[in-house]
Amino acid sequence: MERNQKLYLQDSFAISNETVEDARGQIGNADLVDHSRRLHKRLWNVAEGVWCFVGNGLSNQTFIEGPEGLIAIDTGECTEEMTEALVAIRKETQAPIAAVIYTHFHYVAGTKAIFASEKRDDIPIWGHERITMNRRSYGTELSAVASRGLIHQFGIALPESGIDSVINVGLGLSYRNPEHAPFTPGFIEPNQTFTKPLTVQIAGLEVHMSPAPSDADDSITIWFPDLGVCVNNLIWPVLFNVFAIRGEEYRDPRILLTGIDYILSLSPEVVIGTHGPPIIGTDRSKAEITRYRDRIQFLWDQTVRGINKGMNLEQLTQFVQLPTSEEESYLTRQFYGLAEHHVRQIHNGLRGWFDGSPAKLFPENPSARAKKLINGFGGVEKAQAIADEAFAEGDLRWAIELSSVLLEYHLSFESNNEDAIERDSKLLANCLRTVAQKTTAANIRNWCLTYALELEGLLNLERHRKHRFSRSVVMANPPSSTVHALRVLLDPNLAIDYEQELRWEFENGETTGVLIRNQVAIPTDGKDAHLAIRLSIETWADLLSGTLTLSDSLISKISTSNTSEEITKFLSHFDLPSLTQ
Repeated sequence: MERNQKLYLQDSFAISNETVEDARGQIGNADLVDHSRRLHKRLWNVAEGVWCFVGNGLSNQTFIEGPEGLIAIDTGECTEEMTEALVAIRKETQAPIAAVIYTHFHYVAGTKAIFASEKRDDIPIWGHERITMNRRSYGTELSAVASRGLIHQFGIALPESGIDSVINVGLGLSYRNPEHAPFTPGFIEPNQTFTKPLTVQIAGLEVHMSPAPSDADDSITIWFPDLGVCVNNLIWPVLFNVFAIRGEEYRDPRILLTGIDYILSLSPEVVIGTHGPPIIGTDRSKAEITRYRDRIQFLWDQTVRGINKGMNLEQLTQFVQLPTSEEESYLTRQFYGLAEHHVRQIHNGLRGWFDGSPAKLFPENPSARAKKLINGFGGVEKAQAIADEAFAEGDLRWAIELSSVLLEYHLSFESNNEDAIERDSKLLANCLRTVAQKTTAANIRNWCLTYALELEGLLNLERHRKHRFSRSVVMANPPSSTVHALRVLLDPNLAIDYEQELRWEFENGETTGVLIRNQVAIPTDGKDAHLAIRLSIETWADLLSGTLTLSDSLISKISTSNTSEEITKFLSHFDLPSLTQ
């Protein structure tokens, strides 16, 4: 196989990268600090009757004025965010809001502010058919890892000031604008949905809307041919994130390229993204978007080329390194994620987790591997000395790997050696903090600092390693969605030789069920269940969110024709404390 002679991934982080101090004392890569200026709050008047509010939150709010009123595109993370956007636009125009369009399901939680401002409840809301479904699934089956991923990626738990505080989050200044607390949810379901390209008249304007999967499968591109304006969720103010460190479903670059090529075919005069400043001018838009799409194709093509050469993941990430040019702009910089991680994701999306390396086919138990490695180095003190030397010399990849092995060893075989655990936790934290200060990628900076602070005992994220249901999520979704989410909470060891079905009868008339069989929990309609309970959605929300226990609810809030013991036994198979108390 061809051997790669390239230097290893200087783009991800390098000791030689310049670091600076930002306004709140943050220490970080100079280019990442400079990137913040593009994300500052500003209402861009990009053309007559076209405005884009950047920096109000993580996403933009866009307004297009037609003969019959304003079209509001995306409504932010909360009603407070959208209220501020409305205050800003009302300084420019008093045209009534004739319609709302959602680009995808992520930034649509401020819509109630529009309805309140307009004193109407019949405003058309356009969006992809999957938006409501995606909103419902968010925070149910994957709630623990999803919340933990957001905390790490966006630095939500980082201090408000000091060296470890957030510089920016790549796509915006922060995950949520703190000025918008308490972040009141205000999502309203779209009432004009579609799954295929369509052309309609909205507010007196011709509007083309086309599905364009991006970081969500319900993303659309919006084209206003009379204005030469394209609004989309494909062109970001960073190199597109094929891989999100918080964890997401695979984003296939081939699908992204199709959507971007469509935008190029329009020859737009103005391109407005979900995030970041607009791109103004036909020639500039063409040049910037062409380079942007070509960098994404480069990642795909060269990863596949390396796979065909028989490279494993580590060799691939060294092999595929993005080209640069003097014309390079922020749109292709690694300010959000890193190319080496995108390469890994492309491999996994195309070929799965196994990269052909024999050592990864049947890996050793992590604890046993750590013990063998430490013994192979000549003991703990020798391994620590090697890790210290690696850190001192700036060999951060090796220092991180070895300090992680040392920690696994201590936690597995020296549970009482608190001094050694503290020592090597500090070393790993120092390694991660150094990476955070050198990398251009906001996601990586935030992830490394969050992990480092937890190692140092300054953060405790244990509650995010337990499955939790938000009461507001339970109340906002059909009861069946959260009942059926119990499938991922079944403890199979408790369900050996147990088979039974329970029906939930909610006071709003919905009926649903779960069947436990062969150590899995199967969603059903509950019609054939032997066991049944009747309750309100409010009681179910209190039970799932932990404000009410099963034993208490069976006294007065849940009725059943079965015995309490039968209901308790069924629900005791699920790994949720409120169902077992």
